[in-house]
Amino acid sequence: MTHSPFSARQKTLYYFACVSVALSSGCASSNAPQLPVAATTVNQFDDATYRLIATAQDERNTTALLPYLTHSEARYRQAAALALASVQDKMATSGLQPLLTDADPAVQQAAAYALGQTGDSTAVAALATRLSATPTTGQRYFFEALGRCVTATSLRQLVRASVSSTDTAALSGQAWGLLRAGIRGVTSESAVSRAVALLDQQQPLAARRGAAFTLARTPRLDLTLYQTALTTATTDPDAITRAAAITALGKVKNPAIAPALVALARRDPDFRVRISALRAMNATMYGPVKEAAWEATTDRSGQVAVTAAEFFLAHASGEQGTLFLEKANKLSNWRVRATLLATALKLGGTERGAIRTAIEQRYTAASDPYEKGYLLKALGEDPAAYELVQQATFAAGQPLVIGSYGIEALVAMRRLPNFPATQHAAFALTVRRAMASGDVTLMTTAAEALRDPKLNLRRLLPDFGFITTARDKLVMPRDLEAWQALQQTLDYLNDKPATPTPVAKAASHPIDWGLVRTIPAQQRVLLTTSKGDITMQLHVNDAPGSVASFVELVRQGFYNGKTFHRVVPNFVAQGGCPRGDGSGSTDYNLRSEFGDLRYGEGAVGLASAGKDTESCQWFITHAPTPHLDGRYTIFAQVVQGMDVAQRLDIGDKIVRVELVR
Repeated sequence: MTHSPFSARQKTLYYFACVSVALSSGCASSNAPQLPVAATTVNQFDDATYRLIATAQDERNTTALLPYLTHSEARYRQAAALALASVQDKMATSGLQPLLTDADPAVQQAAAYALGQTGDSTAVAALATRLSATPTTGQRYFFEALGRCVTATSLRQLVRASVSSTDTAALSGQAWGLLRAGIRGVTSESAVSRAVALLDQQQPLAARRGAAFTLARTPRLDLTLYQTALTTATTDPDAITRAAAITALGKVKNPAIAPALVALARRDPDFRVRISALRAMNATMYGPVKEAAWEATTDRSGQVAVTAAEFFLAHASGEQGTLFLEKANKLSNWRVRATLLATALKLGGTERGAIRTAIEQRYTAASDPYEKGYLLKALGEDPAAYELVQQATFAAGQPLVIGSYGIEALVAMRRLPNFPATQHAAFALTVRRAMASGDVTLMTTAAEALRDPKLNLRRLLPDFGFITTARDKLVMPRDLEAWQALQQTLDYLNDKPATPTPVAKAASHPIDWGLVRTIPAQQRVLLTTSKGDITMQLHVNDAPGSVASFVELVRQGFYNGKTFHRVVPNFVAQGGCPRGDGSGSTDYNLRSEFGDLRYGEGAVGLASAGKDTESCQWFITHAPTPHLDGRYTIFAQVVQGMDVAQRLDIGDKIVRVELVR
């Protein structure tokens, strides 16, 4: 199972679409304080009532949790509300709403968070009423919950909320509430105008950040008329805010912003800002920005260099492919080099054959399986390389990742407009061969190709029985992601409604409370990588099931010797896959645990293929990523070695993982 933080597998094009710049007040900053060494403090689950509440959460048992909302002890009311934030059952809305005025502020905040997690529009009135009452601590919880619940009709209650220009907490809360609505695509002209107003440097830092992320994450905005976004991108003293504002500039339909992006890509001291500037560049401004992008391919940050190479692959035009071949051959970073080689082959020209031969020679000489995989991706830009890529994809005895990259290259090749019609039938047979291989990644990618209407493979493969046969050989829940892909394809080809995903129940892998009770509240983990050491602190009180699974795997040595198979610049470094390509899993699934935590820099989350499908793969965020909040389990936080985490690249080794004090 890929357990990607977003979809079934790593998506190359997502590199250009993802927004990975967000930080809220209370999240880890780029200068996160070093926490004290973990003590032997017991965690909260020595308390039997907490175990009962957490077990009911794990079992998604709303009926068992509701009575705790009226418990005489505030700590249990709070725990039950937070448990319902993971269950996400709208049946709990009526029980949670009274807690918005609970005598204990912590209970109020937990109830607001849980209501936001349900996304129940019927809670809007109660949340808006609570915001209009006497201000208290935790206003951001109420604003964010409102943002998660409003509809296009009720959005005005968030935009027009009475907020004093001197109320720092309310201003920040409103900005983050707008973000939560914007992520859902709920916006309006007045909402955008309010977010732009909150970018002003006179506003509190948390408000500026929230407003910048709102503009960056809200889909389908045209910010051409808003000069404020450009001003923030170039002058705000906070790098996180600058980076988010620059991401928003990618929605400005005016190449006149090119000089500002060039200046930021060249001179901003923060690598996250330089990455955002490169991502905001597009084909309409290729001429004015390309020299800055060339310089960035040798940036001191490998993340920036990869992003620059990806810019050329996406937008380069009017150039000879040999120019990129020459520049690629001068680079030592294999990932940057391979991406530029893909650009060279894509542009082609009279020397396309020579470029293809050069890439093939590099493929033969390379020893690293991930580099070989990237070179196959590069060859995917030229249909003339079809036979070589196909042979590499199905070669026996090679690392699994090579075949995984190879099948993606073959599908990408088939989608090219110059793919020969005479090879359509051969490609259909390749897809069928992949489906029959028993390899979950080959099967998943083949399934995606089969349901691509532009490829129209049903014309060449009218009998769908081979897909059913492949699906029925999968082992659940280990192969859940492949099952999803094949079943979606069968539903599509048979013109049927989508089949629900068979998510494993808690009874198949209950929380090991005996193990949980042995884990100190501030247990640390030392992650030794080929780039250096990273220390993480586990969140056992917030995610007991996830932490227990991780600790058990660590004690088994499960992660030792594995790799980081997915690294997206300024987003995540992901590892822990037993296959090394993102499609591997354990034989069990966990239930999602959405504690009251946010994805700041260095948050460690469990990857998944949908709610309640977590397993062994995990990721470290390079930068704040608020669009993951409440959607992916956070089970740990990097407390030392963030600089190492930001240097990780695809193929870097997880030498060992060990529990430390």
